[in-house]
Amino acid sequence: MQVHLLRHGVAEETASNDAERALTMDGRKKLRQILQTAVHAEVHPTLILTSPLKRAVQTAEIAKQVLGYKSNILRTKALIPGSNVEEVWNEIRAHREEASLLLVGHNPLFENLAAYLLGSPELQVDFKKGALLRVDIETFPAHPRGILRWFLTARLADSRA
Repeated sequence: MQVHLLRHGVAEETASNDAERALTMDGRKKLRQILQTAVHAEVHPTLILTSPLKRAVQTAEIAKQVLGYKSNILRTKALIPGSNVEEVWNEIRAHREEASLLLVGHNPLFENLAAYLLGSPELQVDFKKGALLRVDIETFPAHPRGILRWFLTARLADSRA
């Protein structure tokens, strides 16, 4: 299975509450650049899962459009900022029949999740807003041992333009 982690794009600094922070215009633009690069990398999710927070849902909707995803986006509390990597791993394992997952979420969860999926929880990953990472998972034991295939940041995608 291909597991893609997409951190939400740049969002408003303030809102009535954190869950309602929306993407900025610049955040949307950078996400489209990243996702256009993902199209060239042949990213074709068979399932998109997202945090229910507004900025993540908006990010998932942009991914759906750019990547040509035709199904429904599933919202899961496993991807909220305060979640833990074990919850996300259980969510991934519940969808093990999928060929390619796209998970949309937040830090610090994604920095920790990237390391966890690679079987190296002590690894430090600088997961910027709008970044996209691919890990391949072949088996689904209690603790994952994935293979890092690539990691794309907005700055790298912008340099392609």
